[in-house]
Amino acid sequence: MDDLPADLQHPDEDRVIRMRVLIADDHPIFRAGLKNILGKEKDVEVIGEADNGSRALDLIRKQRWDVVLLDLTMPGKDGLEVLQELRHERPNLPVIILSAHPEDQLAVRLLKSGAAGYLTKDKTSEILITAVRKVLRGEKYLSESLTERIALNVISGAASSLHETLSHREYQVLRMIASGKTVKAIADELFLSIRTVSTYRTRVLEKMNMKTNAELIRYALQNKLVE
Repeated sequence: MDDLPADLQHPDEDRVIRMRVLIADDHPIFRAGLKNILGKEKDVEVIGEADNGSRALDLIRKQRWDVVLLDLTMPGKDGLEVLQELRHERPNLPVIILSAHPEDQLAVRLLKSGAAGYLTKDKTSEILITAVRKVLRGEKYLSESLTERIALNVISGAASSLHETLSHREYQVLRMIASGKTVKAIADELFLSIRTVSTYRTRVLEKMNMKTNAELIRYALQNKLVE
């Protein structure tokens, strides 16, 4: 046996595929909780951390990862922006979006944008592990309730919500306005000019047939687009 190559001496050992998981979330306590959950799994080899979207992209470009757990709301580049860049640079890298927002408001938009799964942050650790293993097999992770809702919408031919007509950036500006941020604050956070943000705001109002920020805020709250 000693004359055999090292990787053949114990053919039954280490057959489990080792996965490398990157956690991108700006809350240290939440990242620690995810690390603790994942660290208990025998097939998790490496757990990386990023506290913002730019850092996540940097780590993804420099290292190999098997799956990314990506927070939707982070300073600078948000989860959807990171997801869109990854669709171009790493189209085969499965990304699970983590969010505090109800899945019926955002999950479909994010899945259409290339996410492999969507999890609200109130889900159990067992569901998280199930989702990770499923997307690693090349499948999509959808909760039973979301799968049923999508099926019912298809069967009934339900019309899309107004916000579904918005582009990613327009939708982002809508949510930020609804959160009470000024045009200047939005421009600073998104690294855009005030004029550009004002243009996005105008497009949002036109597409949603509204005239004021108050109407946008009311709509966002009614549809649970903001916390």
